[in-house]
Amino acid sequence: MQLTVARVSKAHGLKGEVALDLRTDDPETRLAVGERLETVPAAVGPLTVTHSREYQGRWLVTFAEIADRNAAEDLRGTELVVEADASDEEDAWYPHELEGLRVELADGTVVGKVITLEYQPAHEALLIEESLPDGGTARTLVPFVLAIVPVVDVAGGRVVLTPPGGLLARDADAAVVDREDD
Repeated sequence: MQLTVARVSKAHGLKGEVALDLRTDDPETRLAVGERLETVPAAVGPLTVTHSREYQGRWLVTFAEIADRNAAEDLRGTELVVEADASDEEDAWYPHELEGLRVELADGTVVGKVITLEYQPAHEALLIEESLPDGGTARTLVPFVLAIVPVVDVAGGRVVLTPPGGLLARDADAAVVDREDD
């Protein structure tokens, strides 16, 4: 399974350096000099890291195969990927490990399945496909934080949610409440 390490966001400077949007928590290892990264689309790579650095909160990388700004501009949107099976960290999962897991509430009610993990500016979010009581489906983004997703059981094929009221589409009708003035 391919794991996205980063996505090229733009060229930086004139000598082929690019700025990256990271998808890894270990950029020092994944972007070390000499690392060879496959790409999506595959025709662009593989790319070999010749220099990497963090600058103003962003990672900037130079590749042996990219000689100038024009070539760097052509990389915009390219994903840098590595082969990975399963995360070896506790409480850390790759998106492909989560995809397809059953989504349950704490009381065991099945509400749908995980479609993917999306990277948001503040934190990751699970994109789930809810099965609605009327037989339809809805796609819902659920913040992937311990308070809302307390259980991830890959071996058991499930994640457990404790969502606040109104987060799930199935709660849309229940979210409208009249309030009496005191």
